Amino acid sequence: MFNTTPRRGLFGARLPDPTPAEAAVASVVEVVPPAVVAAASPSATPLITPSDPAAPKTEPVSSTELAAYLAARMCHDFISPAGAITSGLDLLEDPGASDMREEAMGLIQTSARKLVELLAFCRVAFGASASAETFDTRALHTLTQGIYAHVRPELVWSVALPSVNKAAARAVLNMAQLAASALPTGGAATVTAQAEGEHVLIRVEARSNRVRLRPEVVSGLKGERLDGGLSGQWVQAFYLNALVLEAGGRLDHQIGEDLLVLAARVPA
Repeated sequence: MFNTTPRRGLFGARLPDPTPAEAAVASVVEVVPPAVVAAASPSATPLITPSDPAAPKTEPVSSTELAAYLAARMCHDFISPAGAITSGLDLLEDPGASDMREEAMGLIQTSARKLVELLAFCRVAFGASASAETFDTRALHTLTQGIYAHVRPELVWSVALPSVNKAAARAVLNMAQLAASALPTGGAATVTAQAEGEHVLIRVEARSNRVRLRPEVVSGLKGERLDGGLSGQWVQAFYLNALVLEAGGRLDHQIGEDLLVLAARVPA
Protein backbone atom coordinates (compact mmCIF):
# COMPACT_ATOMS: atom_id res chain seq x y z
CA MET A 1 0.00 0.00 0.00
CA PHE A 2 1.43 3.36 -0.99
CA ASN A 3 2.15 6.17 1.46
CA THR A 4 -0.63 8.79 1.33
CA THR A 5 1.16 11.48 3.37
CA PRO A 6 1.28 14.77 1.37
CA ARG A 7 4.72 15.44 -0.08
CA ARG A 8 6.48 18.66 0.86
CA GLY A 9 9.25 20.44 -1.06
CA LEU A 10 12.46 21.95 0.30
CA PHE A 11 10.70 25.20 1.30
CA GLY A 12 7.51 23.62 2.65
CA ALA A 13 5.30 23.91 -0.43
CA ARG A 14 2.99 20.97 -1.10
CA LEU A 15 4.06 19.02 -4.15
CA PRO A 16 1.74 17.15 -6.58
CA ASP A 17 0.61 13.64 -5.59
CA PRO A 18 3.04 10.97 -6.85
CA THR A 19 2.26 9.06 -10.01
CA PRO A 20 1.89 5.27 -9.70
CA ALA A 21 5.40 4.88 -11.15
CA GLU A 22 6.88 7.27 -8.58
CA ALA A 23 4.99 5.57 -5.77
CA ALA A 24 6.35 2.19 -6.83
CA VAL A 25 9.89 3.53 -6.73
CA ALA A 26 9.26 5.15 -3.33
CA SER A 27 8.20 1.77 -1.94
CA VAL A 28 11.66 0.39 -2.74
CA VAL A 29 13.84 3.42 -2.09
CA GLU A 30 13.37 4.86 1.39
CA VAL A 31 13.97 8.53 0.49
CA VAL A 32 13.81 10.05 -2.98
CA PRO A 33 13.98 13.88 -2.98
CA PRO A 34 11.19 15.43 -5.10
CA ALA A 35 13.74 17.66 -6.86
CA VAL A 36 15.62 14.58 -8.03
CA VAL A 37 12.43 12.93 -9.32
CA ALA A 38 11.61 16.09 -11.28
CA ALA A 39 15.13 16.40 -12.68
CA ALA A 40 15.15 12.76 -13.77
CA SER A 41 11.73 12.86 -15.46
CA PRO A 42 12.09 11.55 -19.04
CA SER A 43 9.45 14.05 -20.22
CA ALA A 44 11.55 17.06 -19.19
CA THR A 45 13.05 18.62 -22.31
CA PRO A 46 16.35 20.49 -21.79
CA LEU A 47 16.20 24.23 -22.43
CA ILE A 48 19.71 24.09 -23.84
CA THR A 49 22.12 21.29 -24.66
CA PRO A 50 23.56 20.21 -21.28
CA SER A 51 27.34 20.49 -21.01
CA ASP A 52 27.39 17.40 -18.77
CA PRO A 53 24.52 14.89 -18.90
CA ALA A 54 25.51 13.19 -15.63
CA ALA A 55 22.59 12.59 -13.25
CA PRO A 56 22.58 14.51 -9.95
CA LYS A 57 23.51 12.81 -6.71
CA THR A 58 20.51 11.70 -4.69
CA GLU A 59 21.69 12.39 -1.12
CA PRO A 60 19.42 15.19 0.13
CA VAL A 61 20.43 18.46 1.75
CA SER A 62 18.29 19.34 4.77
CA SER A 63 16.59 22.74 5.03
CA THR A 64 18.60 23.60 8.15
CA GLU A 65 21.85 22.71 6.41
CA LEU A 66 20.92 24.84 3.42
CA ALA A 67 19.95 27.74 5.70
CA ALA A 68 23.32 27.54 7.45
CA TYR A 69 25.22 27.60 4.15
CA LEU A 70 23.16 30.56 2.89
CA ALA A 71 23.68 32.48 6.14
CA ALA A 72 27.43 31.90 5.93
CA ARG A 73 27.46 33.06 2.31
CA MET A 74 25.61 36.29 3.08
CA CYS A 75 27.76 37.04 6.13
CA HIS A 76 30.85 36.62 3.95
CA ASP A 77 29.45 39.11 1.42
CA PHE A 78 28.44 41.63 4.10
CA ILE A 79 31.64 41.56 6.14
CA SER A 80 33.79 43.18 3.46
CA PRO A 81 31.89 46.49 3.15
CA ALA A 82 31.10 46.49 6.88
CA GLY A 83 34.79 46.10 7.68
CA ALA A 84 35.68 48.88 5.26
CA ILE A 85 33.21 51.23 7.01
CA THR A 86 34.88 50.44 10.33
CA SER A 87 38.30 51.14 8.86
CA GLY A 88 37.08 54.51 7.56
CA LEU A 89 35.69 55.44 10.97
CA ASP A 90 38.99 54.47 12.61
CA LEU A 91 40.81 56.83 10.25
CA LEU A 92 38.46 59.67 11.14
CA GLU A 93 39.16 59.14 14.84
CA ASP A 94 42.93 58.96 14.36
CA PRO A 95 44.43 62.41 15.14
CA GLY A 96 47.52 61.50 13.15
CA ALA A 97 45.52 60.83 9.97
CA SER A 98 43.82 64.18 9.57
CA ASP A 99 45.22 64.45 6.04
CA MET A 100 43.29 61.30 5.09
CA ARG A 101 39.88 62.56 6.19
CA GLU A 102 38.60 62.94 2.62
CA GLU A 103 39.75 59.43 1.68
CA ALA A 104 38.14 58.03 4.84
CA MET A 105 34.80 59.68 4.05
CA GLY A 106 34.94 58.35 0.50
CA LEU A 107 35.64 54.83 1.78
CA ILE A 108 32.73 55.03 4.22
CA GLN A 109 30.29 56.30 1.60
CA THR A 110 31.27 53.73 -1.03
CA SER A 111 31.21 50.83 1.43
CA ALA A 112 27.90 51.88 3.00
CA ARG A 113 26.30 52.08 -0.46
CA LYS A 114 27.63 48.62 -1.34
CA LEU A 115 26.34 47.14 1.92
CA VAL A 116 22.86 48.62 1.45
CA GLU A 117 22.71 47.35 -2.14
CA LEU A 118 23.79 43.86 -1.06
CA LEU A 119 21.18 43.77 1.69
CA ALA A 120 18.41 44.91 -0.67
CA PHE A 121 19.46 42.31 -3.25
CA CYS A 122 19.64 39.43 -0.75
CA ARG A 123 16.26 40.34 0.74
CA VAL A 124 14.61 39.40 -2.54
CA ALA A 125 17.07 36.82 -3.91
CA PHE A 126 17.18 34.72 -0.71
CA GLY A 127 14.55 36.13 1.64
CA ALA A 128 10.78 36.32 1.77
CA SER A 129 10.74 40.07 0.97
CA ALA A 130 7.63 40.74 3.05
CA SER A 131 4.49 39.19 1.53
CA ALA A 132 5.08 40.18 -2.10
CA GLU A 133 4.13 37.50 -4.62
CA THR A 134 4.89 39.50 -7.76
CA PHE A 135 7.79 41.84 -8.52
CA ASP A 136 8.13 44.74 -10.92
CA THR A 137 11.01 43.90 -13.26
CA ARG A 138 12.18 47.52 -13.07
CA ALA A 139 12.82 46.97 -9.37
CA LEU A 140 14.67 43.73 -10.16
CA HIS A 141 16.78 45.68 -12.68
CA THR A 142 17.70 48.21 -9.99
CA LEU A 143 18.66 45.46 -7.55
CA THR A 144 20.83 43.76 -10.16
CA GLN A 145 22.47 47.05 -11.13
CA GLY A 146 23.43 47.48 -7.47
CA ILE A 147 25.36 44.20 -7.61
CA TYR A 148 27.02 44.93 -10.95
CA ALA A 149 28.12 48.39 -9.75
CA HIS A 150 30.80 46.65 -7.68
CA VAL A 151 32.07 44.03 -10.14
CA ARG A 152 33.94 44.18 -13.44
CA PRO A 153 31.43 42.81 -15.99
CA GLU A 154 28.75 44.94 -17.62
CA LEU A 155 25.05 44.24 -17.20
CA VAL A 156 22.80 44.18 -20.27
CA TRP A 157 19.17 44.05 -19.12
CA SER A 158 16.70 42.93 -21.82
CA VAL A 159 13.69 41.88 -19.76
CA ALA A 160 10.50 42.91 -21.54
CA LEU A 161 7.99 41.53 -19.01
CA PRO A 162 6.54 44.19 -16.69
CA SER A 163 6.36 41.84 -13.70
CA VAL A 164 7.14 38.26 -12.66
CA ASN A 165 6.19 36.00 -9.77
CA LYS A 166 8.40 35.38 -6.74
CA ALA A 167 10.04 32.21 -8.08
CA ALA A 168 10.95 33.86 -11.37
CA ALA A 169 12.20 37.00 -9.57
CA ARG A 170 14.51 34.98 -7.34
CA ALA A 171 15.72 32.97 -10.33
CA VAL A 172 16.54 36.11 -12.34
CA LEU A 173 18.53 37.68 -9.51
CA ASN A 174 20.50 34.55 -8.65
CA MET A 175 21.25 33.73 -12.28
CA ALA A 176 22.48 37.30 -12.87
CA GLN A 177 24.78 37.20 -9.85
CA LEU A 178 26.15 33.77 -10.79
CA ALA A 179 26.91 35.14 -14.26
CA ALA A 180 28.83 38.05 -12.73
CA SER A 181 30.88 35.60 -10.64
CA ALA A 182 31.78 33.70 -13.82
CA LEU A 183 33.35 36.82 -15.35
CA PRO A 184 36.29 37.66 -13.03
CA THR A 185 38.16 39.69 -15.64
CA GLY A 186 35.15 41.53 -17.04
CA GLY A 187 32.83 41.00 -19.97
CA ALA A 188 29.08 41.32 -20.37
CA ALA A 189 26.10 39.46 -18.93
CA THR A 190 22.85 39.69 -20.88
CA VAL A 191 19.66 38.98 -18.93
CA THR A 192 16.43 38.19 -20.80
CA ALA A 193 13.01 36.98 -19.68
CA GLN A 194 9.96 36.37 -21.81
CA ALA A 195 6.59 34.70 -21.62
CA GLU A 196 6.35 31.28 -23.24
CA GLY A 197 2.84 29.89 -22.88
CA GLU A 198 2.18 29.39 -19.19
CA HIS A 199 5.86 29.74 -18.30
CA VAL A 200 8.51 32.43 -18.00
CA LEU A 201 11.69 31.61 -19.90
CA ILE A 202 14.74 33.22 -18.28
CA ARG A 203 18.11 33.23 -20.02
CA VAL A 204 21.41 34.75 -18.91
CA GLU A 205 24.41 34.77 -21.24
CA ALA A 206 27.83 35.68 -19.83
CA ARG A 207 30.47 36.47 -22.46
CA SER A 208 34.16 37.22 -22.03
CA ASN A 209 37.58 36.14 -23.21
CA ARG A 210 37.73 34.15 -19.99
CA VAL A 211 34.63 32.57 -18.50
CA ARG A 212 35.16 30.60 -15.31
CA LEU A 213 32.61 28.42 -13.53
CA ARG A 214 34.01 26.67 -10.47
CA PRO A 215 33.37 22.89 -10.19
CA GLU A 216 31.34 23.34 -7.02
CA VAL A 217 29.05 25.80 -8.82
CA VAL A 218 28.47 23.23 -11.57
CA SER A 219 27.62 20.67 -8.88
CA GLY A 220 25.15 23.07 -7.30
CA LEU A 221 23.45 23.77 -10.62
CA LYS A 222 22.91 20.02 -11.00
CA GLY A 223 21.42 19.74 -7.50
CA GLU A 224 24.40 17.82 -6.13
CA ARG A 225 25.76 18.08 -2.61
CA LEU A 226 28.95 19.99 -1.94
CA ASP A 227 31.94 17.70 -2.50
CA GLY A 228 34.96 19.94 -2.02
CA GLY A 229 35.54 23.55 -3.00
CA LEU A 230 33.99 26.71 -1.56
CA SER A 231 30.60 26.34 0.10
CA GLY A 232 29.74 29.99 -0.55
CA GLN A 233 30.12 29.43 -4.30
CA TRP A 234 28.19 26.16 -4.26
CA VAL A 235 25.20 27.15 -2.12
CA GLN A 236 23.83 29.85 -4.42
CA ALA A 237 23.82 27.49 -7.40
CA PHE A 238 22.23 24.71 -5.33
CA TYR A 239 19.59 27.09 -3.98
CA LEU A 240 18.80 28.30 -7.50
CA ASN A 241 18.34 24.73 -8.72
CA ALA A 242 16.13 23.87 -5.72
CA LEU A 243 13.83 26.88 -6.02
CA VAL A 244 13.34 26.41 -9.78
CA LEU A 245 12.52 22.70 -9.39
CA GLU A 246 10.20 23.30 -6.45
CA ALA A 247 8.31 25.89 -8.47
CA GLY A 248 7.73 23.20 -11.11
CA GLY A 249 10.34 24.53 -13.51
CA ARG A 250 13.62 23.41 -15.01
CA LEU A 251 17.18 24.74 -14.92
CA ASP A 252 19.93 24.09 -17.48
CA HIS A 253 23.41 25.43 -18.10
CA GLN A 254 26.11 25.31 -20.75
CA ILE A 255 29.71 26.44 -20.31
CA GLY A 256 32.42 27.15 -22.87
CA GLU A 257 35.71 29.05 -22.90
CA ASP A 258 34.07 32.38 -23.71
CA LEU A 259 30.37 31.80 -22.99
CA LEU A 260 28.21 30.68 -20.10
CA VAL A 261 24.49 30.18 -20.64
CA LEU A 262 22.04 29.75 -17.77
CA ALA A 263 18.43 29.00 -18.72
CA ALA A 264 15.39 28.44 -16.55
CA ARG A 265 11.73 27.79 -17.34
CA VAL A 266 9.43 28.72 -14.44
CA PRO A 267 5.62 28.57 -14.29
CA ALA A 268 4.15 32.06 -14.71
